[in-house]
Amino acid sequence: MTTRAAPLLALALGLAAAAPLPSAAAPAPTPSRNVGACFPASEVASFAVVDDRTVNILVGVREVYKLKLFAPCFDVDWADAIGLRAFGGDWICESANSGAELFSRSSTVRNRCPVTSVRKLTPDQVSALPRGERP
Repeated sequence: MTTRAAPLLALALGLAAAAPLPSAAAPAPTPSRNVGACFPASEVASFAVVDDRTVNILVGVREVYKLKLFAPCFDVDWADAIGLRAFGGDWICESANSGAELFSRSSTVRNRCPVTSVRKLTPDQVSALPRGERP
């Protein structure tokens, strides 16, 4: 070992020894109930448009998800049908960066709208939705 490296090694060892150890008594954070909720894109049963950047979808028979779109999705409120596509597979998971795309089709327009967030709604939130926003 060179004489110039010895002081650096001693400094590094001293800093490592001074670092606080994690407390064994610290409680682990509890994840929220909906963290990691996922669904296959093929299970979307219906949809309701809240506005040109928000769409609620029904997955299966009772799960409702709120999709936030990157930008206004032209004529999504007039869409005859929508579809979802996940990048990298069929599963779409609840997150702030979903990596999914919503496709809408009306009689004159076909759109591809990036989804920026996916959030599963609780049963209480679903029952509180106005009638026009329930898928």
